Amino acid sequence: MGKVPKKKRSLADKVRKAKTSTEIKNNPFEVKINRKKFEILGRKSKHDVGLPGVSRSKANNKRKETLLKEYKQKGKSSKFIDRRFGEYDTNMAPEDKILQRFAMERQRVHDKKDLYNLNEEEELTHYGQSLAEMEKFNDNVNSDDESEEKGLLSAELTATHFGGGGLLRKKTSEEQEGEDNRHRAKSRQELIEELIQKSKQEKRERQVRKEESQELTEKLDLEWKSIQGLMVKKTPKGERVEEEKPKLEQYDMMVRELVFEMKAQPSEKLKTPEELAREEREKLQKLEADRLRRMMGDEVGESSGSQIHISADDLNDGFILDKEDKKTLSYQDGKWNFDEEPEEDKDDEEGQSGEDGEAEEEEDGDDDDDDDEEEEEEGQEGSSEDEDGHSDLESEQESEDEETKEDSAKPSLSEEEMKAQQEAAKAELPYTFTAPENYSDLTDLLHGHTPDNQRLIVARTQKSNHASLAVGNKLKLQKLFGFLLEYIGELATRSPPELTTVDKLIPELYTMCQMFPDAACKAMQSILGDAGHSTEEALEVKGHIAFPTLDMLIYLKVTALLFPTSDFRHPVSTPALLYISQALTKCPVRSLQDVASGLALCCLGVEYVTFSKRFLPELINFLSGTLHLAVQDKTSLGYTVVPPFRPSGKCSDLLVVSDSESCKSWIKKSLPLSATQRLELRNELDRDHHRLTCLSTCLDLVKRCCLLYKDLTSFACVFQPIGALLSKHLSAQTLPELLQELRGEVLASIGSAPVTCSRLVLERRKPIPLKLLTPKIVEVLDYGKKRGSTREEREKERLKHKYKKEFKGALREIRKDTRFLAREKLNEVMDRDSARKKKVRELFGSLATQEGEWKALKRRKETGKGK
Repeated sequence: MGKVPKKKRSLADKVRKAKTSTEIKNNPFEVKINRKKFEILGRKSKHDVGLPGVSRSKANNKRKETLLKEYKQKGKSSKFIDRRFGEYDTNMAPEDKILQRFAMERQRVHDKKDLYNLNEEEELTHYGQSLAEMEKFNDNVNSDDESEEKGLLSAELTATHFGGGGLLRKKTSEEQEGEDNRHRAKSRQELIEELIQKSKQEKRERQVRKEESQELTEKLDLEWKSIQGLMVKKTPKGERVEEEKPKLEQYDMMVRELVFEMKAQPSEKLKTPEELAREEREKLQKLEADRLRRMMGDEVGESSGSQIHISADDLNDGFILDKEDKKTLSYQDGKWNFDEEPEEDKDDEEGQSGEDGEAEEEEDGDDDDDDDEEEEEEGQEGSSEDEDGHSDLESEQESEDEETKEDSAKPSLSEEEMKAQQEAAKAELPYTFTAPENYSDLTDLLHGHTPDNQRLIVARTQKSNHASLAVGNKLKLQKLFGFLLEYIGELATRSPPELTTVDKLIPELYTMCQMFPDAACKAMQSILGDAGHSTEEALEVKGHIAFPTLDMLIYLKVTALLFPTSDFRHPVSTPALLYISQALTKCPVRSLQDVASGLALCCLGVEYVTFSKRFLPELINFLSGTLHLAVQDKTSLGYTVVPPFRPSGKCSDLLVVSDSESCKSWIKKSLPLSATQRLELRNELDRDHHRLTCLSTCLDLVKRCCLLYKDLTSFACVFQPIGALLSKHLSAQTLPELLQELRGEVLASIGSAPVTCSRLVLERRKPIPLKLLTPKIVEVLDYGKKRGSTREEREKERLKHKYKKEFKGALREIRKDTRFLAREKLNEVMDRDSARKKKVRELFGSLATQEGEWKALKRRKETGKGK
């Protein structure tokens, strides 16, 4: 019964809320306004007013003052705004506006002028004295400066202060004037004159004092000389005792001897590679010109006997005296004595020179030992410079110099000797060559020459066309490197292969590879890439591939000599090693020639991994398979045979010796590379000897692998099959003594290695899992904050938060501005539409009025006619 209806209560609440809001707005104590003292450009105020709704209206007012004005003035030009005082004030008269503007202009100018101007009426003082008067320098001089006699009182001062009868008598006119002058302030000019007089007087007094002191000093010196002899006691000459001079020590003698020793001579400047190449080319050109002159029949050595011209200005200071050539002149028995030094001096010099010679010989011996060690190291590293190979130019130069000297000594040559000289010159190799443009030019250039001459031709071609001598020489030498690689491959495919020539040309390849590593890398990569593509095609078609030919083996050997094999990954060595591994895995062994090719690949593989000690499982597998080929009884094997070998079959007994008597006549020798291309075995004895040679090579490789992989953790597991094969199967067979000793060494190295790993075996029971612990949950009270972060991270998070806040605020303001502009544009459109509708209505109304008037007029006319 007492409940109020819902509608009435809501209406009452609305009325109450409206009443309270009006009361708050009308109550000035409820309104909180945050006023700004002054405006700062770029600073935002968080809260302009305290009441809700007021800030929104204020923001709209700001937008109307700024954004709306810019929108309305957009696209408009030549608009002038008069900002003079009172221009738009209708309440002010024009005279008042002019007077007010004039007063404001004068005030603005006056404020600028008198900004730092002091008031003229105020007088600035210092201790009661005017600063203006002090700047005139009219102050009285202190009495202490006037009188130099301190402590004495003048008559005037006594008369003035103490009386002295001055009060009883009248002052004369002169005294009165003097007193007036004293009390009168002196001018600035008078003070400056007094200062100049004082300075001159002081200077004159100082000069007088200096002259007096100088005279006194001279007088004192004369008196001192007169009495100086009385103070010194002189002993007579007869009573003087000669003092013994101290003997020179050995150190002092050595120091004095060092003064007369010859100073060190400056060494020659080190020449750049370009200078050395230029000198080599000039030397070759001179030798070639000499050879051509001998071919033409001209006499050589005419200019060698000519004297060197010495100019008159030459001081001839470039010589070194090894010993003192000057002879001591002496006069004896009325004659000059030109004899040499006494025998004692000679003996001393000879003894000293002998000691020096022994010391020099010892030093030379040490240097020779060092040089020998360096030569041995260079020989081990396979450097490109041999003792015989690259000293040809020097030896030829020396021989040519000797020949020219001998020829210059001879008066002339006969016709027979001249013809012999021409024939010898024609038989000699030219000293300069042009770089070949294609492969056929190179073959024509080297055809018919011995291996040494071919190497000499390539070396002279390289020196005559050095890259630093001309612009296009670099490209020519890069082409020459590719042509030489192709030529080496051709030499390896000939029958018989010319391996000696290949060996002679490899140093020249090494030299050019050091000069152009990128071009050499690309050339070798192309060869290896072609070989790899051919093997892949053969594998896809046949399923197996043949062993590499001799030219490919030569290329693999050249790769190991030219490029480093110890790198983890190399653009040339790594593909070559992969090619070797693939050949050892995919090439089936079907003949003794295949065994020789496989062992050659194994030798190359060992050479590739010698420095890096990289484990090569294909190498170990092929060596164990090769030893399996020598096992005669294959019924019970204690090891596993892996492809490309088979445990039994037609090709599994390739290395089994047919006759035990052939072991006695076998002699150990190296396996020739020609066996990989063609194998000529006439009878069964030659076959057995070749089998034993292959077995010896295989055991040598196994021994090298044992030394190489001795630090491997799984050494015993890897070499265990080889040890079982050697101990069980090859021990029962009859082998030569050398092979028996080698087998024992391999077994000793395998057996001495500790077993550091065990085979993988499945566990019998399931492993016990680790105990799972309940995760520790830590409550984070400060949400959104990261604990334990560094100062930089906290600053970064703070800047991110500030950036997001500013970004959101900017978006919000942009949206509000957009809505405001859209609203204003809509209002403008609505105003234009309403104005247009109003005009349309007015037009329609006027038209309707006109139509009514016209109809009325027409009706009158009709009614008039009817009447």
